[in-house]
Amino acid sequence: MAVFSKSNVPQFAVGIYQNEYLPEGGREVNAIVTVTATGGGTLGGRPPGTQGPAQTPGTAPDAAVVIMVDCSGSMDDPPTKMDNARDATATAIDAIRDGVAFAVIDGTHVAREVYPADGGLAVADSATRYQAKQAVGKLTAGGGTAIGSWLWLADQLLATADVPIRHGILLTDGRNEHEAPGELWAVLDACAGRFTCDARGVGTDWEVKEVTGIASALLGSVDIVADPSGLADDFRQMMESAMGKGVADVALRVWTPQGCAVKWVRQVAPTVEDLTLRRTEAGPRAGDYPTGSWGDESRDYHVCVQVPHSEVGEEMLAARISLVLPQPDGTTQAVSQGFVRALWTDDLAASTHIDPQVAHYTGQAELAQAIQQGLEARKQGDFDSATSRLGRAVQLANASGNDDTAKLLAKVVDVVDAASGTVRLKARVADADEMTLETRSTKTVRVPR
Repeated sequence: MAVFSKSNVPQFAVGIYQNEYLPEGGREVNAIVTVTATGGGTLGGRPPGTQGPAQTPGTAPDAAVVIMVDCSGSMDDPPTKMDNARDATATAIDAIRDGVAFAVIDGTHVAREVYPADGGLAVADSATRYQAKQAVGKLTAGGGTAIGSWLWLADQLLATADVPIRHGILLTDGRNEHEAPGELWAVLDACAGRFTCDARGVGTDWEVKEVTGIASALLGSVDIVADPSGLADDFRQMMESAMGKGVADVALRVWTPQGCAVKWVRQVAPTVEDLTLRRTEAGPRAGDYPTGSWGDESRDYHVCVQVPHSEVGEEMLAARISLVLPQPDGTTQAVSQGFVRALWTDDLAASTHIDPQVAHYTGQAELAQAIQQGLEARKQGDFDSATSRLGRAVQLANASGNDDTAKLLAKVVDVVDAASGTVRLKARVADADEMTLETRSTKTVRVPR
């Protein structure tokens, strides 16, 4: 197992926001868990172009990254798309820090390592970055699309590096048409927990559910780059974010006392991601929920716990929530924790008050669901349901101050009254606008503390 550089590991803090008061017979406790990581800095290794050794002599690089570039035939329609992909990949390579292990994959109906092309990874420095960009400059479009094979090769390459941070960046412009149904999802199941992956769809001919599914399974980000000319800037930002990760395989551990049970755990900021079914048991009445890699950042999680029936005046600890980090010896260590409580009362005002954090993120989760349901109904020709669900989405976006989502919705519906959610479906909607709304439907905004 790789040894973490202590100077790169961020410090974690856990904050709990909840209304702990329940009415007599109340069985459900909701809490928002804010996790904040600070002081991690960036990964080991100097930025490109600086002088001196990237790593302490005798130590391994802190990270490994593999870039997967769609080189299928559709990337040549128009030819500038492939040009933009080559330029974006070169930009990402320039953002790799000295000492970080990396490789580039040419993805078609088969996966081919184009750099370093030796079945392993290169270590970033000025020479290897130059060589990688030379290889990328020779990429051409042709063939089909089998994304599972790209991810499988990336996993094989990343497995050769004894590092804590393993990351992938994947670009595609088309549907996964050259693999048997379910093959991609089988690969994702195998790769989950082994590396994280940011996924991007370029243009408008790819399948949103495929690309968002990749990012979800591998705990990475997802977005659309409708105009290929925007790829370079997006790739640079993705790589800089990857280079800022200081610790991987962080888990949210939820312990509940006898008689209590976790109903769900969801990440709710910066995006909505249900983690409930990803639980792994971590001892008596405890379970770990994966959160992926962290740099200096903050995320929010919604935890719902079912508690036993109790009488007025009774109180209990409903859950203990910890951040758990892997250790060099293969064990884990809890680095910060918070407590979720339940107190039964006959004070109606106290028991019916909804914590603002819980209320806000409950609305944000409903917003994401309403958008996805509305767009699916629109695709199926059920325009009444589409109008109803997208109208509810407009109402929720307006009430929560999610202005970015509100602007995307306005490209799909004509808003008559945002407060009431009264809308009319637009007769004609650009593919890029509909796909952007669907891809970004899970992005949330935070409520002021």
